[in-house]
Amino acid sequence: MSAWTAKRFWKEASIAKDENGFRIELDGRPVRTPAKTLVVVPTRTMAAEIAAEWDAQVEQINPESMPVTRSANAALDKVATQFDEVAAMLSAYGGSDLLCYRADHPDALIERQAKSWDPLLDWLDETFGVRLALQAGVMPVAQDEKGQEVLHDRVRQLTPFEMAAFHDLVSLSGSLVIALAVIEGRISPEDGWDLSRIDERWQEEQWGEDDEATALATRKKGEFLTAAKIWQHLQSA
Repeated sequence: MSAWTAKRFWKEASIAKDENGFRIELDGRPVRTPAKTLVVVPTRTMAAEIAAEWDAQVEQINPESMPVTRSANAALDKVATQFDEVAAMLSAYGGSDLLCYRADHPDALIERQAKSWDPLLDWLDETFGVRLALQAGVMPVAQDEKGQEVLHDRVRQLTPFEMAAFHDLVSLSGSLVIALAVIEGRISPEDGWDLSRIDERWQEEQWGEDDEATALATRKKGEFLTAAKIWQHLQSA
């Protein structure tokens, strides 16, 4: 049975203990991913969130309203089957991290970037022994290979479920450093998102807000905070 049927066909979603964690059931029948993988998640908290998403569906199933379900599907169907490739893709952000590319003018933006971003780079150095090089402008800057290996090793420590959530934190912020700081508890998810928007906020202050860009940023912020919430679900029982 595929869980991704167009119309609601069940009366009740529930969770059940499984030898590998917790599975989600619809009227006693197990939910499966689009690739027919049995949905078994590592924590009861995450399973409860997924069951609640299924229960919240009315007549038509709307995957866009089911972010925890989609994250679990991605972990099982994509990350688990391509673990090394996904880990390499995410750790590669450390070689071109948002925090490393600084404005060369005006002075006020240069100062704001330094005040906002330098403490996180210092934290990265103190925590992982990795000092990232900075570059004014957009020309690529070479990073220390040993440091990049350390970051890659840290990413590889994640489980497939953690990596699915971490993927969104990295890709939406454009920063491996910000994502690591969020999952390590160095900064809050809200602060992490704000730190990723320093340049955009500056542009808005100079030229005003663009309605379309604001709407897109609002959507992305919601996705970022949801990914952080899913991460927390995975750290609970």
